[in-house]
Amino acid sequence: MARFLFVLALASLLVPHDAFAWGRLGHRLVAALAWDDLTPATRAQIDALLQGEADPTLPGIASWADELRDSDPQLGKRTAKWHYVNIAEDDCHYDAATHCANGDCVVEAIRAQTAILADTKRSKADRLQALKFVVHFIGDVHQPLHAGYGHDKGGNDVQVNIDGRGTNLHSLWDSGMLKDAGLEEAAWLQRLRALPLAADVARPPLPPPSAQWAEASCRIVLRPGLYPPKASIGQAYEQTWLPLAEEQLRRGGAELAITLNAALSR
Repeated sequence: MARFLFVLALASLLVPHDAFAWGRLGHRLVAALAWDDLTPATRAQIDALLQGEADPTLPGIASWADELRDSDPQLGKRTAKWHYVNIAEDDCHYDAATHCANGDCVVEAIRAQTAILADTKRSKADRLQALKFVVHFIGDVHQPLHAGYGHDKGGNDVQVNIDGRGTNLHSLWDSGMLKDAGLEEAAWLQRLRALPLAADVARPPLPPPSAQWAEASCRIVLRPGLYPPKASIGQAYEQTWLPLAEEQLRRGGAELAITLNAALSR
């Protein structure tokens, strides 16, 4: 038992507290799903903005904001708080003054970056960067633990052991469950495209309802059982919660498409 606790403690030191939402695969899936629902006018504007990128596709830029810690540490540090918002302690009710000082949270980052993207008077460089942020952050806000508790850093401090593999709750939701399903990206897309869209997928004009999305994600965090009662869990946990993670990926893709169409099809 002492050895098990030591391994968990060591794992907590190795995992960053602001672990990436969905991981690279999940963000690519959200972006690819969004591309399906974009209008020709929106696609044309995105293609123009992405000219010159190493991978000039929406999935190709989906993880850019997570890669900033290596490619541009200064920008990565300045925007680190834009990936999440902690509202679970307040029963998932978002208040900008309480939860997003100086606009430093995913809710206000989505709004601000969408406005830059939609502003044709801004430079191409500004709008390209805004596009990269919007694609990434709309993925982030649909990962439930990115709108969860502040006291445990969105589940990063909650150590779990699944079938003998040490990790934390945040990482399990980010990428662990997707990886354990054993599907390649194409198979995941086929599976997610087959899911029906929820009736309450938001379809309003700009600005995007990012607070509504965060509150909906947060309410998932509060569901009984998402925080396992003990550290040792098994495949039953993934079988229970993976369908909800898939629904959030599907929803994220649809609401990203709605946002991009509203910003660019004008």
